[in-house]
Amino acid sequence: MYGKAFAPEYQGALTTLSVNSSLVDVLAAGTEQLRAAERSGAQGEAARSGLAVAEAHRRLGQVGDADRAWKASYRAAREAKDTAAMAWALWSGGTLARQRGALPLAWRLLGLAAELGEQGGDIVVRGYSLAGMAETGRIQGDYAAVGALHEQLLAEARRRGEARHTVWALEGIAQMHRNTGSYDTAYAMFEEAAEIAGRAEDRRGHAWALRGLADIVSVRDGDADRALGLLSEAEVTCREMNLSSALAYNHKMRGNVLYRAGRYAQARDLYEQALSEFRAMSEPRGEALSRLGLAKSLARLGRDLTETAAELADLASVLEQIGLRHARRMVSRAQTELGIETTAQPESATLGSGAGASIPPAAAPPAARADAGSRR
Repeated sequence: MYGKAFAPEYQGALTTLSVNSSLVDVLAAGTEQLRAAERSGAQGEAARSGLAVAEAHRRLGQVGDADRAWKASYRAAREAKDTAAMAWALWSGGTLARQRGALPLAWRLLGLAAELGEQGGDIVVRGYSLAGMAETGRIQGDYAAVGALHEQLLAEARRRGEARHTVWALEGIAQMHRNTGSYDTAYAMFEEAAEIAGRAEDRRGHAWALRGLADIVSVRDGDADRALGLLSEAEVTCREMNLSSALAYNHKMRGNVLYRAGRYAQARDLYEQALSEFRAMSEPRGEALSRLGLAKSLARLGRDLTETAAELADLASVLEQIGLRHARRMVSRAQTELGIETTAQPESATLGSGAGASIPPAAAPPAARADAGSRR
């Protein structure tokens, strides 16, 4: 039913690159091709090779280089009057904005990318951009706003036999079910994602699915050893492919598993490691989540409650500013768990359809057509 996973963000002379190519190799090949295109004045090729450069920098956590690269790709595409290439550059920029915690900017860039993708007749980049908007809303915690879009993109991915993006959609919906307490449903979807990714040789998608399974095994079953084994398996892929962000999230999840098992000193060490990794790549969401785990671990290890209360209050403020509603609720639960009084509780998330309060009307996802695709 599903073919081998591939990476349409590797374009032009770089189409021979695999979805599993080491990001270091992608960066080297992309940079070489970009320089050749610039020397020859081939703006269209410069835009497309520049896209691969931007994505490699982003996934390696080199956000400054990624920011310069996607903007250069956009300028080259505009010079070449290549609307689809402009859309791809905006998709990369929007994805980077989400990674950096600039969620309103992510919405704007991804929305523009979807519109240009339609204008340029590239349903792939339009689908990627819609998926990016769905993912942005999901990490904000606006499940009511983007749950239906996730489901639509999943159905389209299944119909077209697109393994990589079936895996992405399954993992996104599974995460929403996990966060709203439907552990069995979440587990089944992560399990299906892992199976499809494995058959399609999508190693990155497989690593993220294993991380999701480890989380469920830990929180639902209390089986720390099995969860740690799944994370160790995923870590091998993260290291071999130089997936810096995925590796940091793997370490943060390992901290979660150890914390739930009451192994607070070990959890503290993992949260400190993840925090350092996220700070090195300027990823505020991961940094905030690592700070939360670290604060809880230190509290369990005897840290003064007043210091813990101040840390959690600061984290709540940071998460409010970023717009991460689900993570903000996690801080409230931590305050309750540790006996710290708070003045108000944030609203609960739901998984379904409707309008999300924290998504500005102007940033709502463009209506997805039946042929929109489902690619990130």
